[in-house]
Amino acid sequence: MEDLTPRKQDLDPIEIASRDEIEALQFHRMKRSLKHAYENSPFYRKRFIEHDVHPEELKTLADIAKFPFTVKQDLRDTYPFGMFAVPQSKLVRIHGSSGTTGKPTVVGYTAADIDHWANLIARSIRAAGGRPGDILHNAYGYGLFTGGIGAHYGAERLGCTVVPISGGMTERQVTLIHDFKPRIIMVTPSYMLSILDEFRRQGLDPRESSLQVGIFGAEPWTNAMRQEIEEAFDMHAVDIYGLSEVMGPGVAQECVETKDGLHIWEDHFYPEIIDPLTGEVLPDGEMGELVFTTLTKEGLPMVRYRTRDLTRLLPGTARSMRRIEKITGRSDDMIILRGVNVFPTQIEEQILKCKGLAPHFQIELSRSGRMDNMTVCVECTADHADEDARAASAKELAHHIKSIVGVSTRIEVRDPNSVARSEGKAKRVVDNRPKE
Repeated sequence: MEDLTPRKQDLDPIEIASRDEIEALQFHRMKRSLKHAYENSPFYRKRFIEHDVHPEELKTLADIAKFPFTVKQDLRDTYPFGMFAVPQSKLVRIHGSSGTTGKPTVVGYTAADIDHWANLIARSIRAAGGRPGDILHNAYGYGLFTGGIGAHYGAERLGCTVVPISGGMTERQVTLIHDFKPRIIMVTPSYMLSILDEFRRQGLDPRESSLQVGIFGAEPWTNAMRQEIEEAFDMHAVDIYGLSEVMGPGVAQECVETKDGLHIWEDHFYPEIIDPLTGEVLPDGEMGELVFTTLTKEGLPMVRYRTRDLTRLLPGTARSMRRIEKITGRSDDMIILRGVNVFPTQIEEQILKCKGLAPHFQIELSRSGRMDNMTVCVECTADHADEDARAASAKELAHHIKSIVGVSTRIEVRDPNSVARSEGKAKRVVDNRPKE
């Protein structure tokens, strides 16, 4: 593989600034962002007053710990625009979650927000080894999901030529990669494996493709998967991190020259690691839940947003800004399966729609080859215990989960009283995937 280490003169000065310079900028921007949230977001004004805290109390960066957390439920409770800090007329774009549990979480962007986002995606692509003039094959989904359009704007900002193919149509994906000869691909890692399979199905050698850089995000992936992709394509595979509530992709990026975790773009996002049970701020190096305060967002500033992602903060290497390790898990019960967020409560909702199924279930996660799979083990009711009735119930449930939640899953309809019970909190998820 080619050495893609960027030249120092091509980096933004803040990327290699001293820690003192970075923290001074963070403090200046944090004071301004807290003031903006307090003065212009009714939600945050009320929340700050309830917790008896005021933006003027921020005297050091560590003082952010005095302020209350923000959680995903806050966005649902204020649906659609109740958390925004600008009038709706100032928003130039709205994104949102899929809304599979009811109302979606909605995020909005001003023109300045979009400008910052494009710059950070451009910075991320450059850190991954991308350069102006590259053709970039963008297979992230377009629409309310932030991935596709976010990557698109950033690639154009860097000066790339974008192929906006979105997801799906795998045969066509491979055809266009073969014909257009992109140097970069942005896609979920699990879908990259599907693309690899299609290369082989068509009799094409992936190592002979034009691809030199893959920027993979939207779902957890292992270093073993990185190795497989890099060996199969003779390309660099790097990680990108983000979430719509904080901005979208481009909050943090792995640098191609080190591949040792994701550098957070700390000039726009202030990270903390907390104990997920107590909320106590933990020192750098300790494992805990990742929390972000946005420093430059206008439309939807976020104060101490709990991501539920488990990781730890480490010193910078390729950049001065701190790194996070690959996300190792979640502090809640959310499952990320092939890029789709799945909650056990969603599965329960679909089970309750199906005649002949009892509301006792367990989700089993496994790995077949390289792909993660989900099996829903559920009980039949006593009056639907025959083989035909079970098959019909399984088919109905699989259809509901696919159409409402968005993932394909295997359904195992078991005898009454055969799913494990718990005297305390039900253990809904059994993860049998091998640990790296």
